[in-house]
Amino acid sequence: MAKYERRFQGDFGTVLSRLHDGILGGSVSASWEDGSDYIAEEFRCAVRVYERYSFVGGNRLSLSVTLVGNGDDLFLSAIAAGGSQAMFFKINTWGEEAFLDKVREIAEGL
Repeated sequence: MAKYERRFQGDFGTVLSRLHDGILGGSVSASWEDGSDYIAEEFRCAVRVYERYSFVGGNRLSLSVTLVGNGDDLFLSAIAAGGSQAMFFKINTWGEEAFLDKVREIAEGL
């Protein structure tokens, strides 16, 4: 499992759209699995789950992205999981890190 978190300022809708488009555009095998949105006055929360095939690891990975906003104060949490081929412990996390690197690249470019 690999995790990336960041607190920053921005427009919630714009950030969510850039993340979504960037993740799907970052891999030929990336797909959007499902999502959930919650809004209460100034508070917003969006959860997105993506999946892709890791050519390096030869397996599928999932990426959960949560974006929370209160006005323009935003918090992003992205967690990649899966990809290991071992039964009791992880022997490779290359695919997880690569999937997460795309989120990191997008977020730090905002």
